[in-house]
Amino acid sequence: MRKVSPKAMKDELRPEYDLSKLKGGVRGKYYQRAVAGTNLVLIDPELAEVFPDTASVNRALRVLRDAAGATARQSRRVRKGSARRKRTAA
Repeated sequence: MRKVSPKAMKDELRPEYDLSKLKGGVRGKYYQRAVAGTNLVLIDPELAEVFPDTASVNRALRVLRDAAGATARQSRRVRKGSARRKRTAA
């Protein structure tokens, strides 16, 4: 299928729209607002092959978070237990 050249395209803009009155457009006016609401992270290409979509990345990060939380809880229990043993031994 051939692309239509810009010259051959029919102008569908209504005649009552006067483009000369459109002034003061600012490029990127809302850019800061748009990126403020996003959390974009770029991953390496070899990881992109393993995690092809958002759901798989989120699932892996949740597993990692849960494992890190379990490890932190376990180490706190060990520290508390050793402190109790020291107090009772003294």
